[in-house]
Amino acid sequence: QVQLVESGGGLVQAGGSLRLSCAASGRAVSTYAMAWYRQAPGKERELVASIDYTGEMTYYTTSVKGRFTISRDNAKNTVYLQMNNLKPEDTAIYSCSARSRTYWGQGTQVTVSS
Repeated sequence: QVQLVESGGGLVQAGGSLRLSCAASGRAVSTYAMAWYRQAPGKERELVASIDYTGEMTYYTTSVKGRFTISRDNAKNTVYLQMNNLKPEDTAIYSCSARSRTYWGQGTQVTVSS
């Protein structure tokens, strides 16, 4: 069984930064691809960024390219999402996922005020 716990969300002004963390526990977590998703009120959940198990291959949705950075520390079983130059449209619940959406965390709220 894999458990994912997100942290680092909060309220920030436009242009500010936040770093989300996803702490994973369970067997073989370091061998899983990981991803961050978000869901804004009234919208479908969307993939924000993903990273392979080595940390060498990453993907970003177009709207966050150049502003967000996904990374992982396999020694700590933790995945990060550094979010810079935040915009009001980034407001959403951010959730991490492991092994191609097999496992999910509970989510953390990110609110960006204008």
